[in-house]
Amino acid sequence: MSAPSLSATDRRGIALRLFLTCWLLYALHFATNTVREIYPALSLGDHLSFDVSEYVGLHPDIFELPGRGAFINNNPGASILGALPYTLARPVIDRIVERIQRARAASNAPPPNYDTIYPMAREFFREAYRRGLDVKFGLAAGVMQAFLMAPLAALSVVVMFFLLASRLTVRAALWLGLLYGFATPILYRTAQLNQNVLISHCALFAFALLWRPWDNAAQPVRSERPLYLLAGLLCGWAVVLDYSGLVVVFGISVYVVLRWRALPAEQKSLRDLLEFGAGVLAGVAVLFAYQWLAFGNPFLPAQHYMPPTPYSRYGLNGIDLPQLDLLWDTAFGIRFGLFFSAPILFLVVYVPGWLNARTRIVGSREIAFILIFTIALFLFASANQFGRLQFNSGVRYIVPASPFLFLLAATVLVNIPRVLATVIGIFTTYWSWCLAMYRDVEQGLGVFESIIHITREGLRLPWLTTLERLGYVSSGPVLILILILTVIILWTIWNVHLPFKPLRWWGNRQQEQQAPRV
Repeated sequence: MSAPSLSATDRRGIALRLFLTCWLLYALHFATNTVREIYPALSLGDHLSFDVSEYVGLHPDIFELPGRGAFINNNPGASILGALPYTLARPVIDRIVERIQRARAASNAPPPNYDTIYPMAREFFREAYRRGLDVKFGLAAGVMQAFLMAPLAALSVVVMFFLLASRLTVRAALWLGLLYGFATPILYRTAQLNQNVLISHCALFAFALLWRPWDNAAQPVRSERPLYLLAGLLCGWAVVLDYSGLVVVFGISVYVVLRWRALPAEQKSLRDLLEFGAGVLAGVAVLFAYQWLAFGNPFLPAQHYMPPTPYSRYGLNGIDLPQLDLLWDTAFGIRFGLFFSAPILFLVVYVPGWLNARTRIVGSREIAFILIFTIALFLFASANQFGRLQFNSGVRYIVPASPFLFLLAATVLVNIPRVLATVIGIFTTYWSWCLAMYRDVEQGLGVFESIIHITREGLRLPWLTTLERLGYVSSGPVLILILILTVIILWTIWNVHLPFKPLRWWGNRQQEQQAPRV
């Protein structure tokens, strides 16, 4: 299969525009939720400490350990990453918070009423307001989303674009890359600091470094040695993000072995495997160091020390044998099921569409990896009884399967009639966009509520909705202005000359004559 005859410079220009587009759109869909991972990020930025004692009582996932301090009941990887942009923005945030606190003290006005049906959300806002933390939480969460989550998600779309462009026309790769970014759970979960989508990025980046489909298909594929090490580091960091990252280590390790064994004897080097393993161990060492520093024991996780919960009594701190009902809900539940949260992934059930397709995106070895990894992740998610809590937060634990299942779904899309593929793409993108805007899956029909409400009531942005519920703004005029500015910025990104060549490829089909039509 031949690829489009587009220069590397042109591709970089497209990739840069794609990155900026996705970064902007992801940042616009910021959700103001103060999740548990934010608290250690704040403590790291403020005090260079994981101790979150000053936030005790604000979140049920914060627990106190006598003589050591207070911590969250999860791994610190997302918090460590979130602390980076927060630390850089802290001088500005501190100044804004200080001015607002002075103004409040002078006016002595009562706290605004948070218009929500959830009593715990109202109580959290009142307590955060009383402590003078509400503005700090909002600004810090916004900085972490706009300068960590959004650019990393945008980078994942660019990586997907390059993977697809090595197999398809650049035009097809661009549109499919956008579908990956906005018709899968990546959009929904990128709205706030979240370890599950960060694990997804680590897995995709590691897989891309090892697969390298842009290499010359006529020659045996040989990853450069530094890429094995970097892939291992990414897999290791997935474990620092969450213990579900162990599934990433397992799946990518299987792929490393399969790929290494397929190399000619003269190209095999045990050093490649050792460097991959060293990268994984480096990440695990970071986690052990954190657990030693926080709890005094490098091998026992935070879940060992947290107070008992209704789910921690099952199995080993909530990890039990896979449960069929949880497995079903993880796949098809109307509140957090992967396939109802991202209907485009339903295409993977059409096995002939990606197994015997005339236009193949992934090879047999990659298909084997995708199936092994996805099955392992579903089994882990159905064994983790805390997954039942997703009824109020939406799809989470199974998100790392999204990029790999999308590769199979994309294969189906490029092998069906173009009109049908276009209809599916528009429908599934709208579905995912509604979920990202509405966000509430706890009530009524779960994810279906988002389509119903957005279709009936119009577009919204999560952070703007929060400000409106607090009585600070009327979202209608502000939303219209934001949409107009967004359109202008996007037009500028795709039409104004950047450091790379302009997009002359856009209307030049001669460059794609040698590429397969998709």
